[in-house]
Amino acid sequence: MNLLEARDVLEKRGQKLLEELYGKSGVDDNLKRYEAVLNGFLKEFGEKDVKMFSSPGRTEISGNHTDHNNGKVLGGSINLDCVAAAAKNDSDFVNIISESFSQKFRVNIKDIEPGTDKIGTIELLKGILAGFEQRGASIGGFDAYITSNVISSAGVSSSAAFETLICQIINTLFNEGKLSKTDYAYIGKYAENNYWDKASGLLDQMCCAYGGLISIDFVNPDSPKVEEIDFDFAGAKHDLIIVQTGRGHADLSADYSSIPAEMKKVAEFFGKSTLSEVDENEFYKNLSKIRAFAGDRAVLRSIHFFDENKRVDNEIKALKSNDFDSFLKNITDSGNSSWKYLQNVYTNAAPNEQGITVALALSERFLKEKNVGATRVHGGGFAGVIMAMVPENYSDEYVSYMDKFLGKGSSYKMKIRPYGSICLDEMI
Repeated sequence: MNLLEARDVLEKRGQKLLEELYGKSGVDDNLKRYEAVLNGFLKEFGEKDVKMFSSPGRTEISGNHTDHNNGKVLGGSINLDCVAAAAKNDSDFVNIISESFSQKFRVNIKDIEPGTDKIGTIELLKGILAGFEQRGASIGGFDAYITSNVISSAGVSSSAAFETLICQIINTLFNEGKLSKTDYAYIGKYAENNYWDKASGLLDQMCCAYGGLISIDFVNPDSPKVEEIDFDFAGAKHDLIIVQTGRGHADLSADYSSIPAEMKKVAEFFGKSTLSEVDENEFYKNLSKIRAFAGDRAVLRSIHFFDENKRVDNEIKALKSNDFDSFLKNITDSGNSSWKYLQNVYTNAAPNEQGITVALALSERFLKEKNVGATRVHGGGFAGVIMAMVPENYSDEYVSYMDKFLGKGSSYKMKIRPYGSICLDEMI
């Protein structure tokens, strides 16, 4: 459709979809976002047969540091997203303008070998294009104007949101939607692994691509089992709030690497590669010997792994039976396990810097006083952000409370949205 038709569709027929994506209170602001993107496309690329796209950020609900040992996770998409207007340009070039970062990117689809630096958006774009070709899928030249409100450095995967957005554009424009959401995740992983030299898994891309609440069992990492959880999160009337604790993840590689390494050290005791291959009963039978072989922290982190997998199962069961209180309790238990057993709320290299720990203590204090909600470390840990599930009627008060201690603007209120990467034109 042309740009005038696209605006008309959004304004007259897109209200219901926008409400599903962003909630009633977010419709007007996000309608303006789409209109700004369409206007930006027109200004930069001229009148074309344009389509509109969206891909969300993600949140981790449970399964903290289990995926790298082929465990289970529960995650979901959020109502912060990358939005694009895109159209074929009948050339060999991909032209992207990022409104959010005031940058332009141009890639020749005939030249998509990895560069020497392996950093930046152009390398990531080349990796995504190469990932499509590896799957025997078509690629082509296109123009795209993109904006994003997915918060960077907040554990909600702004990079995966961008990757799955580009995947959705290429799949829609050149492949008639034939590739699956799982394909998107593998393509994003391939791009990060080979064009950024980043040893990422599939969790972020899976959550962004599928949308809603999903569970992923990585016991077979080459073909993870994905289950979409049919639960009306809007009906639960809870906000998901991400709280920045004041420090980023820089210089914490050793802390992150120690977690999978120590879990795999325990697996090594049994002649296995990952903890997912180890029988929990055998683990406890041999615990004294494992302590001597791998150390106490490795033992504690393995206890977290086994218990966390069961918590994911319990949360899925609770959601399917509409038992939201049990779901929240398991989130709290997951957070306590990360704090006590996984031990990823602060780095031992700087014990006087405990932003995550302080934020969790404050969050617990508020929620216990109200006898509501749940809170836990979010993502990798050691520094960065925490997450809280808070009833809507308390969420503004919670945000004010946390911002009072951590600084104004530290807390971000979000919702779980029911859709992952989409072409809006195909859903209106």
